[in-house]
Amino acid sequence: MSNQTAKPFTGYHMAAILIGFFGIVIAVNIYMAKVAVGTFGGTVVDNSYVASQQYNEWLAEADKEAKLGWTVAAARAAGDKVRLIVDDNGAAGLNFVVSAKAEHPLGRTPERMLQFASQGDGSYVSREALPAGRWLLRVEVKRASDRYRMVADIQ
Repeated sequence: MSNQTAKPFTGYHMAAILIGFFGIVIAVNIYMAKVAVGTFGGTVVDNSYVASQQYNEWLAEADKEAKLGWTVAAARAAGDKVRLIVDDNGAAGLNFVVSAKAEHPLGRTPERMLQFASQGDGSYVSREALPAGRWLLRVEVKRASDRYRMVADIQ
């Protein structure tokens, strides 16, 4: 038989455990903060107070757009171009001026402005190609004094 005596649990042991525990917690927090800041694409609005002052105007514009009854569908077309189909309650979607701003969802690539050409059947195809990947397309359709805006997710 061996006569081994157990070493007592001292303050040094407790200090080592606490330093190790909090060291791991702090290291994980620093890593997570670094990843979060590195993938942040920006703000929704730059100044929330100014945005709140314009909120009622935005609601009125949205109501006016809804009363128009227009719908716009967006999809990729051949050659990485964007195709929009404008439906204005059966009037064949003609005589519109269509433009769009393409934004990368995470802000990693610069915004791109797209101009569209009418195909004569209510559809419009962008003159510029849109690179592969996911894009948020902020579309504006105008005819005379009427304006319709929407956001589409293009993949």
